[in-house]
Amino acid sequence: MFQTLKINNSALKHSVNWLVLLGLAFFVSACAKQNEMISLSGSTMGTTYHIKVVPNEQMPTAQLLQEEIDLALERVNDQMSTYRPDSELSRFNQLPLEQSVEVSPDTIKVVEEGIRLYQVTDKALDITLGPLVNLWGFGPDKRPTKVPTQADIDAAKAKTGINELSIEGNRLTKHNAHLYVDLSSIAKGFGVDKVAAILEQYHATGYLVEIGGELSIKGTKADGSAWRVAIEQPTDDGAEAIQQVIAPGTMAMATSGDYRNYYEEDGQRFTHIIDPRTGMPINHKLASVTILHQNCMTADGFATAMMVLGTEASLELAKQQHLAIMLIEKQGDGFKVYYSDAFKPFLI
Repeated sequence: MFQTLKINNSALKHSVNWLVLLGLAFFVSACAKQNEMISLSGSTMGTTYHIKVVPNEQMPTAQLLQEEIDLALERVNDQMSTYRPDSELSRFNQLPLEQSVEVSPDTIKVVEEGIRLYQVTDKALDITLGPLVNLWGFGPDKRPTKVPTQADIDAAKAKTGINELSIEGNRLTKHNAHLYVDLSSIAKGFGVDKVAAILEQYHATGYLVEIGGELSIKGTKADGSAWRVAIEQPTDDGAEAIQQVIAPGTMAMATSGDYRNYYEEDGQRFTHIIDPRTGMPINHKLASVTILHQNCMTADGFATAMMVLGTEASLELAKQQHLAIMLIEKQGDGFKVYYSDAFKPFLI
């Protein structure tokens, strides 16, 4: 019998989702044997993390391993959080016109991936979206007291633009004094990749890393059985139902949806996922996107972009980029599921 865990993705991410992980229990019983998996959990990036790893002789104790992981995740927060005024990203956002700041190679790596994904997703993912995210009340600023006007949206859009950002070495330069970079669509996936890299240094043969619902999986569990992940139906009422169980193998995974982080104002529903091309929250039938990829950072970004693009354009993008994706679309009182060809081998 499989044990289950429900994971709540936090408000830090643009894309908030719930997953149920089958075959997982993030605890170690008092009678656990030394050769059983190491289980770690904690808080980071405004959400929680859970890690399961098959130990070996090269691996430190669970306590030392957790300290190393916590330090690495704290460093990512210090680099890329928009909620910390002294983070590298916040120092960049506070710069005046035509000024630059030196940042870490990690921050450069994430910014460069954001720029690349902007180009391959037809501008559906824009890391300079910050002014629009804040305008609609899904950033560090408070929720607006009224629905933004078109003039408000146009003014916020004028503060955005990938071309207003440039990279030279480890320096980020802004060419618009109002430019505000927000990496929350990919930074959490990058955090997952950082933890996975630590485990790789110890030559772990099997692990599952989860931060706020984003995953990196390798090998098998300690007993040799496969990791299995259940993707939940995207319901607004909190009802819990499994849509599909998959066996990802050695792969990273990200899910994005519009059904957990939203608010209603004047009878209208506004989701946290903003279309950078219109400046408006998305308004279509696509409710959830799940991506499998070698890198969680990339999966994270594609998942957000596809929630902006909608079903048809996402399937076309998946075909072009050879992506393994699963889309759940609202259809009346139910749902319709779409899979790319690359996703089908992972179905159970």
